[in-house]
Amino acid sequence: MAVIRLPLAVDEQAAARLEGLFSAMFALKRALQHDACARVAAFWAGTHRRRVDAAGWRRELGLSRQSLERAAYGHLDASGWLRHHATKALALHQADEVWAGVERHLFPDASGKRAGCPRVGSWWEYTRIPGRARSHTTARKWETFRLHGSLQGHLDAYRHPLLPGAVVTPAQAARSEPGTAVLAQPRRMSPPAPPLGRPGKASWWEYEGPLAVVFTGGPDSGRGELVLPVRLPSGAGRWGWLCHFLDRPQLWHKIDLVRRPHPSGPGGWVYEAHLMILDGGYTSPSTRERRARAAVLERVGGADVNVGNLSLVSFPTSPEPETGRVLADQVILTTLEQAAADRDRRTARRRARALERSRRTANKARYELSRRQRKRARRRQAAGLAARHVDLPKGPRVADAAGRPRTAYRKDRLSGGYRALRTRNRAERIGRTEAKRARARQVAARLVSSHGGRLTVEDCRLASWSRLWGRACAAFTPGMLTTTLSAECAAVGGRLGRASTFTTRLSQYCLCGHRVPKPLSQRRHRCPACGLEADRDLVSAALGAFVTWTDPADPKTASVDFQASRHALGVYGPGLQGALAESTATRPSPALAGGYGQGGSRTPSGAASARPNPESRRRRPRSETPEGPHRTDTAGHRTVSTSRQALGCAHETWRRGRGLRPAGRDRHGAQAE
Repeated sequence: MAVIRLPLAVDEQAAARLEGLFSAMFALKRALQHDACARVAAFWAGTHRRRVDAAGWRRELGLSRQSLERAAYGHLDASGWLRHHATKALALHQADEVWAGVERHLFPDASGKRAGCPRVGSWWEYTRIPGRARSHTTARKWETFRLHGSLQGHLDAYRHPLLPGAVVTPAQAARSEPGTAVLAQPRRMSPPAPPLGRPGKASWWEYEGPLAVVFTGGPDSGRGELVLPVRLPSGAGRWGWLCHFLDRPQLWHKIDLVRRPHPSGPGGWVYEAHLMILDGGYTSPSTRERRARAAVLERVGGADVNVGNLSLVSFPTSPEPETGRVLADQVILTTLEQAAADRDRRTARRRARALERSRRTANKARYELSRRQRKRARRRQAAGLAARHVDLPKGPRVADAAGRPRTAYRKDRLSGGYRALRTRNRAERIGRTEAKRARARQVAARLVSSHGGRLTVEDCRLASWSRLWGRACAAFTPGMLTTTLSAECAAVGGRLGRASTFTTRLSQYCLCGHRVPKPLSQRRHRCPACGLEADRDLVSAALGAFVTWTDPADPKTASVDFQASRHALGVYGPGLQGALAESTATRPSPALAGGYGQGGSRTPSGAASARPNPESRRRRPRSETPEGPHRTDTAGHRTVSTSRQALGCAHETWRRGRGLRPAGRDRHGAQAE
């Protein structure tokens, strides 16, 4: 199954009806959650009955799917206003969703773990109304939300005036040149009307116009059907994706109505229809071709993921001179990305202070005065002056003797400006997160296309990294990059293996097998046995290519085949720097903090192998573009070249990416003795 998000064009009248529908469904879900919480509490309180006959005790309390569905029917029938908005099919599916949470709490999973006790959600967390799946055995049967129209009808109704006349079908639009405008949809899209079928009777089942989501409304509603036009992407680059989802109506399965906060939407919300189809997701022809080429690469590699960089080194499967060469890549944050991350942090901190001031101003009685404000009040009282009104108490929250706030934060009064600023912050955070995910997917695709899908990474706890280096992890997103790299490896038929750090200790060994202990602050690897001197991250990545497992699913069974690593060390030259000198690959960073640029392109072999300028080691201002092995493309991305003493040069790039001075120089930039 796969899901496509369809933005809905909602005017003021439709927004009011949607708000009423969400209010009704939230009230119904809250009532069902209250019932479920009470029944679960009674189930755990009956210790003796639970031990004797747990199944019978659950049936007696009504802890079953059918009981919650009957409770939903009862709430719907007992309330007069709910029937103006919701239908029994929606109530039935809402009860099924509540039961899914109760079931995860009552019954453990395969690992013996249970979910937490179900709770009652809040209005701002209620963003999805689940729909029922349409019948694939009975024609024309959608019980909740229905999608009518066709992609061809949408193209005919909103065809762009500059679209070539030869393009008349969605498949032809998908084959148009990228950048071609296919649709010209108005800013305000009016809801379409169903065609007249039988004499004097309109029917949506004969409708073939532009796409629209239709809902009948509650059984007691007198406002007719709710029709929501669908807004599609206008560019030709997305029409292959649209054809995959929307040009085959026989695969349409279910529609969920979703809202998400947005400052520009009516009432602070924008609405979407999530359509599920009975097929997999869309993959573009270029992506399929790239993955097919990566699937036949006979290479094995290792990746070393750190807080601020990712190093990847791969070898041919048969480490012989005639089978191929060593490739090395390193991903770092550029100066532009660091500046964008700092700017975003300052903006977030400034807005957080604004939100706190707004909350304190609207809830003065729930905050104490600060020490300075109390001191000023005592001074004015001693001088016989009138007490000054305090608009912004700056002290802590009013709490009891145990330090708990006397009033919960959820009961505070929030102004309209507070809600608008909070919505804008949330929308911007979502946008930045999506940009980081897109960048991570791009970098993972480029790495796998060069190094293949058989990679190894250390099995680390990224949660501990966030506690220690939260700011750097948020900017570089090592966990997101590792996840996308694993998905890309699986897509090409490979696997991202995970090796335990306790059994391999990749950063503490050399390729020759000699143990070289290094603290975390030491970023250079110097082996006294074989003379290898390079960046420790690249050495760890190279050593990860020779990890083997007894059980691939268990990271603790991983070990390093030092015999194979010594053989590769001898085949590819003394010290490995000479072997990596022929590899010239560049990579942009995985996650742009501010969304700058579109990423650097890969440098051809030998393009970045020029000798470095001795002046490039001089400390330069950030606005000056360095020359030599550290290049900057037109988008401002720092690229890493592994052509000059591949491992050693990457270490200097790592230091520059963190704003550190080059190794061997003091804080004034002079050469150290």
